[in-house]
Amino acid sequence: MIITEILARNSRMYGAEIALVEREPAKNLRREITWAEFDRQANQVAWALIQRGIQKGDRVVHLLMNSLEWLPIYFGILRTGAWAVPLNFRFEADTIRRCTETAEAAVFIFGPEFIQHVNVIKNHLDPFVRSFIFVGPESLRPAYAEGFATVLAGQPSTAPHIDLDLGDEAALYFTSGTTGVPKATLLTHRNLEYAAYVENRHHLQTHQDNFLCIPPLYHTGAKMHWFGNFIVGAKAVILKGIEPQWILKVISEERVTIVWLLVPWALDILFAIENKDIHLSDYRLDQWRLMHIGAQPVPPSLIKEWKAIFPHHQYDTNYGLTETTGPGCIHLGLENMHKIGAIGVPGFDWEFKIVDNESTPLKTGEIGELMVKGPGVMKAYYKNPEATRDCLKDGWLLTGDMARLDKDGFIWLVDRKKDVIITGGENIYPVDIEAFLQAHPKIQDVAVIGLPSLRLGEIATAIIQVKAGQTLTVEEVDAYCTNLPRYKRPRRIIFDNVPRNPTGKIEKPKLRQKFTGMAESFKIGE
Repeated sequence: MIITEILARNSRMYGAEIALVEREPAKNLRREITWAEFDRQANQVAWALIQRGIQKGDRVVHLLMNSLEWLPIYFGILRTGAWAVPLNFRFEADTIRRCTETAEAAVFIFGPEFIQHVNVIKNHLDPFVRSFIFVGPESLRPAYAEGFATVLAGQPSTAPHIDLDLGDEAALYFTSGTTGVPKATLLTHRNLEYAAYVENRHHLQTHQDNFLCIPPLYHTGAKMHWFGNFIVGAKAVILKGIEPQWILKVISEERVTIVWLLVPWALDILFAIENKDIHLSDYRLDQWRLMHIGAQPVPPSLIKEWKAIFPHHQYDTNYGLTETTGPGCIHLGLENMHKIGAIGVPGFDWEFKIVDNESTPLKTGEIGELMVKGPGVMKAYYKNPEATRDCLKDGWLLTGDMARLDKDGFIWLVDRKKDVIITGGENIYPVDIEAFLQAHPKIQDVAVIGLPSLRLGEIATAIIQVKAGQTLTVEEVDAYCTNLPRYKRPRRIIFDNVPRNPTGKIEKPKLRQKFTGMAESFKIGE
């Protein structure tokens, strides 16, 4: 069933029930809409776009921070048969321009946070963008944009009659760009529908569940995890803010049952509990049944500490890419707590293999590139046939991630292929070192990168973010690392903040750019 039809069904079955809640603790604000209101607003967005010339196959840019309007606008775009083009809210103006030009978007919908960026690029977009729609206070609306409330006023509340098929293109999602220039991933309605089924199959959401959405909705991860609730007409809460106190307060007050966290947020919650900045007795958390994490490797030490504090929680980790319509192609599984550290087994209706550089399957225990095949694999990289040929092989997707299979059939993520450090002829996988260092009681976050060395090719460098109120020395880290094999020990320790993007991935290109100039002063012989 096309996801716009799932929304219509939810409106018919649960129309008066709350569908979405928006919480903004910093402003003490709370808003909500019912399933009927959600459906009606999506219909009005669709008619407004059609009135502005949008037809099936056109593209509509969607550049908003998480809000109560985000999802109705997204579904409204899909109901026209146009492609939704959600953009990363951290993109700079030039990247927004390039993405919009790639999509040749006919309409550009944006919020107040992006006025300055849009002002800078607007004249470059005039050849194809026919309309700008502003979602925000009328007092801030640029003169060249129409106001969202005005655009919706008087539009029909019923759905337009657009013939949609599961094989039709539905959306362009641009990759995060952590390994280079963002690529446009073309997804179909079948991809989106399948994401809802696989998420619900993995986490067993019922109509009584309540999902807390914190990560950005422009990313496939957040939205596709919400899809598991959406498909059964269950409530969700959109939280604007990541402070541990806010997260627990909203879970308590809204009676949230499922939370998807990124690694930094989970670490912050554990640290706040350890530091007595928050007291669990202040919150009602007995209904919270599932905590799951994805988007980046999860240190086993984090989950062991989490389960010590929240022993009744179900736990799952999910692996996926924009190119697989988000998470779920590999997942640990609620029943596999004994395999913490692995990314898991193939998701529902997914296949995998681990291959060498010639795409030949490897034996158990051997490290190679992970390939996956299933209904979530993208159609193509839009306007990029060379990149499509490089990663799509007879329906199989080369993920760019290095992995190994253990004797029990569980997949262990080793690292991004592009992040492997080759030092003195040895392959070093940063994830191994990061997981080891993350268990240190004084370390808040850590990233390991390779920096150039004349003698060794590259050297492993650990950028360590120390917990607030703690002190840590290079000597202490060196002593701790004696428990690692000698070739894996970082040759250089740098104390600094670890930058992560909105989906929790370490921004290693930024770190390499920042610290490469220091390589000449490294003591390679130590």
